[in-house]
Amino acid sequence: MGRKDSNDLISTHHTNGGNKDIEGVEDSEEEVQKRKAKIEVPVAMWDFDHCDPRRCSGKKLARLKLIKELRVGTRFRGVVVSPKATQVISPADRDLVSRGGLAVVECSWARLDDVPFSKIASPHERLLPYLLATNPTNYGKPWKLNCVEALAAAFYITGFNTYAETLLSHFGWAESFYQVNRPFFERYRKCTNSAEVSGAQEKIIDELERKYAESRSVKDNTGTEPIDLLVANPNHNYTTALFQELDQEEPEDVETDTDEVEHSTDSLPDSTSEEM
Repeated sequence: MGRKDSNDLISTHHTNGGNKDIEGVEDSEEEVQKRKAKIEVPVAMWDFDHCDPRRCSGKKLARLKLIKELRVGTRFRGVVVSPKATQVISPADRDLVSRGGLAVVECSWARLDDVPFSKIASPHERLLPYLLATNPTNYGKPWKLNCVEALAAAFYITGFNTYAETLLSHFGWAESFYQVNRPFFERYRKCTNSAEVSGAQEKIIDELERKYAESRSVKDNTGTEPIDLLVANPNHNYTTALFQELDQEEPEDVETDTDEVEHSTDSLPDSTSEEM
């Protein structure tokens, strides 16, 4: 994935009318193979079918054979990105990902209570730190990553950049994900453990809140007050988070291969415990 200026990437996201994902056209097998770099670790998801299959990034990855769908009750030995985790992912998890792979729990933010998290077995559940979504449904919103963004974020933070880019390369809107979040990724990757990533996240949120408070003290030239950008994290115990100061407006929802979830799972009948 090319490292363009983030403003150029955001502009491309808004104006690229010929994007295949936005138009809903599937990539040919030849095009998929050209872009596909082999991911040498297991990538999996529990998909609870909360989202439209035509827009679900997890289901698209499954169709491309880039992710394995797990049954409820299946034990996953690697790192699981889950909204119910208590520890933030960090570079210290690289060895766990290398040995056991990466999985996500794909479910709607609005339906977390419907997910049987107690039946999703993993000893290594992790939260994602503060990041911004760039998918068309939740563009620019903190925390609201969909499945492919969540996987890519976890790979970036643990140092598997090529794996992250392989997954993102199949979504035309995803080119901006790294650039928009690059300042955050760079700070998180300098950390050595989960506690340091949590500390870096706190500093980022404090800085953004301070900038927002300063912007409120002075009206702009039109006399209008700045937009309130404080957003509660639905997935952490922090009381507030803050939008990154993006000059671009959030685009209208576009029919695309995206979901409103960070993580997903397959809503198959409960099974006896298995191990992957």
